[in-house]
Amino acid sequence: MLLGFRRRKLVQAGKVRRSNYRENRDEPPEGLFVKNCLANQFELPVLFYACCVLLYITQADNLVAVVLAWVFVALRYLHAFVHVTSNNLRYRSPLFAAGYVVLGAMWLWLAVWMVFPNG
Repeated sequence: MLLGFRRRKLVQAGKVRRSNYRENRDEPPEGLFVKNCLANQFELPVLFYACCVLLYITQADNLVAVVLAWVFVALRYLHAFVHVTSNNLRYRSPLFAAGYVVLGAMWLWLAVWMVFPNG
């Protein structure tokens, strides 16, 4: 929705023509931030979804897994917020890295659970 609102605002302000979006060219930075943020939401989260499904299937969806999952989700929201507002890499990069580490911990938890299912 944010992408649509930003693009509409840019068209109404005369900064870009509507036809630019049809061919996906010459997007102003105001719209490009949101577009890139949206693209980012389909990278790490795909691995997150796969891990969550596997945690559920293997019955490893316990408190540790749920807490890690919610921490990952919170970090993705914070990363997206920084991305579409200030886009300051000083804040955005650590949020991405923290999400990456948490997702790695989820996969590690799954691996440990599969090796030691009752522990």
